[in-house]
Amino acid sequence: QVQLVESGGGLVQPGESLRLSCKPSGLSFSDYGTAWFRQEPGKEREFVAAGKWSGATTRYADSVKGRFTISRNRAENTVYLQMNDLKPEDTGVYYCAAGRIIVSSMTFKSAYGYWGRGTQVTVST
Repeated sequence: QVQLVESGGGLVQPGESLRLSCKPSGLSFSDYGTAWFRQEPGKEREFVAAGKWSGATTRYADSVKGRFTISRNRAENTVYLQMNDLKPEDTGVYYCAAGRIIVSSMTFKSAYGYWGRGTQVTVST
């Protein structure tokens, strides 16, 4: 049974940083593309960042480009989302997702068959 477990969320002030982690059981990120999505109450889940590790292709939402970085530690089979210069609009529940994706589908929720339960990120003064 595949499970994805996110960690690293929390409450921070604007301008601060957080690093989210996604650790799977039952699959290897070497075989799957990985993404982060986020969702605020009452809103659609939106794409944040994705990585297709065969080929080292990454994609980012325009709102996070230059501030967020998705990466993978192959030895630890863990994917990270480094978030710098956080803004109040980055607040939400962040979900890790994995799927056998192609480059053209990296930003679409429907491309990912496995999801974690999410970790809360709150950016507030």
